Amino acid sequence: MSTQKRILIINRGEIAARVAKACRELGHVAVGVWTDNEVQAKHLEVCDEWVRLPGSTNAETYLNIPNILDVCKKYKIDGVHPGYGFLSENTEFSQALVDNGITWIGPHPEAVRVMGDKAVSKEFAQKVGMPVVPGSTGPVPTVEDAIKIAEKIKYPILLKAVAGGGGRGMRVCNNEAEVRANFEVVQREAKSAFKNGDLLVEKYIVNPHHIEVQILADKKGNVYHFFERECSIQRRHQKIIEEAPSPFIGNDEELRQRVCTSAVNLAKAIKYDSAGTVELIMGEDREFYFLEMNTRIQVEHPITEEITGIDLIVCMIQSAFGDDLGIPGQEWIKRTGHAIECRICAEDPITMLPAPGVVTGCETNFPQGTRFDNCLYKGLVVTPDFDPMVGKLVVKGIIRDVAVRKMRAALDGLLVEGLKTNIPLHKVIMNEENFIKGHYSTNYISTVKPQERVDTSMNYVDIYKKLAGIEARRMGL
Repeated sequence: MSTQKRILIINRGEIAARVAKACRELGHVAVGVWTDNEVQAKHLEVCDEWVRLPGSTNAETYLNIPNILDVCKKYKIDGVHPGYGFLSENTEFSQALVDNGITWIGPHPEAVRVMGDKAVSKEFAQKVGMPVVPGSTGPVPTVEDAIKIAEKIKYPILLKAVAGGGGRGMRVCNNEAEVRANFEVVQREAKSAFKNGDLLVEKYIVNPHHIEVQILADKKGNVYHFFERECSIQRRHQKIIEEAPSPFIGNDEELRQRVCTSAVNLAKAIKYDSAGTVELIMGEDREFYFLEMNTRIQVEHPITEEITGIDLIVCMIQSAFGDDLGIPGQEWIKRTGHAIECRICAEDPITMLPAPGVVTGCETNFPQGTRFDNCLYKGLVVTPDFDPMVGKLVVKGIIRDVAVRKMRAALDGLLVEGLKTNIPLHKVIMNEENFIKGHYSTNYISTVKPQERVDTSMNYVDIYKKLAGIEARRMGL
């Protein structure tokens, strides 16, 4: 194991706390940051040291590369963990750290560059033999070019930002008129969100499944997979519920092996050396295609940790400093049980739009074995400046039915007061017939419409019963 390192966590919220715990487990010094508009950030409680990141906006703080480098030099930082979001997939940032002799806790900058561009990554994946969705091989310059490609691959098609992410910069088009109406709209949205207006045209897979494979690699050429996750419950192309393993793949071990092996081969081809996720789209015919690769740790990594028993953040840090991962070979990585994650977001459970506010209280009464990664506290101000997710509720069962049952109980045992959350929507989904059977695709929200069954009326009797139960548990009754 490497000597003690000083690791700067250039992020906030639950992921910053999660990384800090991994640093401390390895004997490293976790250095957290606070900003002018988050002076009481809860993640600092689990950090060994905390420093001020000057500024109050994201551009001044978490996205300000020169300032972050200054902080690294001032506080003698050995390595930087970016978490997810912000600069976690920024080639300029990763390269700047490397150039300044600071360890980037992520894959080498060239992997970040290639996989961070959807057009380049698609071309790379195709070269190494991974199937890709039919469509343009690079950015499409004009609407007329887009129409020609659409006529060749047949409608429906997807206009997609080359540098996109988080569901932004995407539009489904069913005919030429919709391509003409949406092309410049998506260009403007992409340029505004990602400073890059280039678009791809792809065949839109009807009723697709969003499948992803967690991989982990070290600096010695070893690449491992940790099986797959199903992330098809989405709103606005953004995930809200994930589970592992995929109920769609089910007991088809031959398909599972093909999916996971293809992800490992892609990672080996780019000489990957950290944690990452290969995202795939799978049609109803079970044919799968490369979608993109996230060169960072993902929000949903806990469910993979639950079914494999491997701490992915710890391994990510070990890999960055050239330490041994302690994994003798792929055959040593086993999966047991079934895990589900619900993203708890400050949003209206019916419209699913962000609903900022102030947390006036938070109480929990979870079933045994529940994991709740969060940074909630009384007085937390949830602002439009950040993603509305405030926590990740994770459960594991020996089989999927047990995991679903546990999640129902966990959701019933979570009270967040003072702002709207999507907890009521999660409750509806966990009791909805299609989800219970594992029969759903990325069109679940738009076709099944569980949001229309959400009951937002306040049942104070039930709330008081829950609070009384929580208090009784605290008293040992």
